[in-house]
Amino acid sequence: MKKTLSTFLFIVLFVSLCGQSQLQYEIDISIPGLRDSTLFLAYHYGDKQYIKDTLKLDSKGNGAFTGTESLPKGIYLIVLPGNSYFEILASDNQFFSLSCSYPDYVNTLKFESSSENSSFLEYQKNWQSYQLEANSLSERLQNNRENSDSLRILNTLLGEKEREMKSFLRNVVTDNQPNLLSLLVKSIIPLEIPEPVIPEGSPNPDSIRWYFRYNYNKDHFWDNIDLTDNRILRTPILHSRLETFFSNIVIQSPDSINKEIDKLIKKCEPQYDMFQYVSVFLFNKYRSSEIMGHDAVLYKIAKDIYLSGKADWVSDQFLSDLEREVELMGNSLIGMRGKDLVMNSYSNFYVSLYDIRKEFTILYFWEPNCGHCKTTTPKLIEYYTEAKDDDVEIFAVCTTDNKEEWETYIQDNNITWINGWDPDRTTHFDYYYNVRSTPLIYILDREKRIIAKKLAVEDLASFISNYKLMMGE
Repeated sequence: MKKTLSTFLFIVLFVSLCGQSQLQYEIDISIPGLRDSTLFLAYHYGDKQYIKDTLKLDSKGNGAFTGTESLPKGIYLIVLPGNSYFEILASDNQFFSLSCSYPDYVNTLKFESSSENSSFLEYQKNWQSYQLEANSLSERLQNNRENSDSLRILNTLLGEKEREMKSFLRNVVTDNQPNLLSLLVKSIIPLEIPEPVIPEGSPNPDSIRWYFRYNYNKDHFWDNIDLTDNRILRTPILHSRLETFFSNIVIQSPDSINKEIDKLIKKCEPQYDMFQYVSVFLFNKYRSSEIMGHDAVLYKIAKDIYLSGKADWVSDQFLSDLEREVELMGNSLIGMRGKDLVMNSYSNFYVSLYDIRKEFTILYFWEPNCGHCKTTTPKLIEYYTEAKDDDVEIFAVCTTDNKEEWETYIQDNNITWINGWDPDRTTHFDYYYNVRSTPLIYILDREKRIIAKKLAVEDLASFISNYKLMMGE
C-alpha cells in the first residue's frame, strides 16, 4: 500500500512539474483595488485589438496570465474593468510580474523581473512629459501670432524642444538595442529632410525644392522601420505607417503607387507574416478606394500577388472569383482604348462608338427606372445642352431589355444624344466596360482612350476643362 501511494504521489508530482515546465509565459498581476475582477490580455494587430487571454483576480486582487505557447512579440494590453488599459511589452522574457493601484494605475504601475518593461514605462512617462511641453509651446505660439517678438522667441523655443525630443528618442533607441523597445521608438523618429542645393538663378526654385523634398521623403520613409522584423506586426505602428505612406506621401496616380508597391513588397517578402499583412492591407485599401484610377492598383496587386500563387492564405473560391473580377477590370482601365460598340439605336439605324469624331465622348450606361439613374440622367440632359456645342458627344447604352420604357423615357425627355440599344448584349458591353450597376459614366478622348470613369455628372465639366489645360489645349 505504501508503495502504491508513493508511486501515486511521484506521478502527481511529476505531472505537476512537467505542467509547470511547459509554461511559455507567465505574467503575475497584483492589483489590490480590483479584487475578484476580470482582466483581459489583448494585443495589437494592425489597427485592431484582439483578446488573447482572460484572468479572474482572486479576493486579494492577485492572478496570473499563463500559457503553454510563447506570446508573439509585440505590444500587449492589460484591459481593466470599464475598458481602461495600460500597455506592456511581450519580448524575449515572458516571465515577470506587475503591480499597481486602482484606479491610479498610470502613476503606480511597477514591473519586476522585466527591465525592458520598466524601461518602456519610463519612456512613456518621459515622452508624455515632452509632448505636454511641446503642446504648451505650440498653443502659446498660436495665441501670439500677432506679436512678432513673441513669435520669434516661441519658434526658437519650439525648435529647441523638438531637437531635444529627437535626441531623447535616439538615446532610447541606442540604450535599448536590440530590444523591442528600441525597434518601436526608432520607428517614430521623424525623418529629417535636408535642404536641396539649388544653383543660383535656377528657374522655379520652389518647384525644385518641392520635388526634392517629395522624393527624399518618399525614398527614405521606411528607413527607421525594419520590414523584415515581425515584432512590428503586433503594434499599431505598421498599419499607421502604411496608411500614411499610401494616402499622404505618394502621389495618388496608379503609376506612382504601383512603383512604390513593388519596392515595398520586395522589402517585406522574405518574412512570410510581414508579406501577408502588407499584401492584405494593400488589397483591401485599393479594393475599397473611391479614387478614380485606383482600380489599376488593385488590378496589379491581384495579378502580381494573389493570382500569381503567392497568396496561399486565401481559398480557391476566393481566387476564382478574383480572377473573374480581374478579367472584367482589365478591359477598361484608364489609359486603355475602349472597345468599339456597334449596336442598334433609337433612330433605328446602327451606330458605332468609334464613328464619333468629337474631342470627348461620354459613354453612359443607364436604365429608365433605375433609382440613381432617375437623379443622374436629368442632370446629364441639362449638361448636354451646353456641352454638345463644346466638342462633346454622349453615347448612352440602356442596360435593360424593356424597349417600351426606354423609348418612352427618350420621348418624354426629348433626349437627342446617341441612344444605343443592345438588349441581348451582343456587343458584350457589360464585359468590356465592367458594367455591374447603373448609372456608370466613362469619358473617352478623340482616339477613344479611357481618360476618366465613374464620375458624377457635376464633375464632368471641370474634369474636361482641367484635362484640356493639362493637354495644353
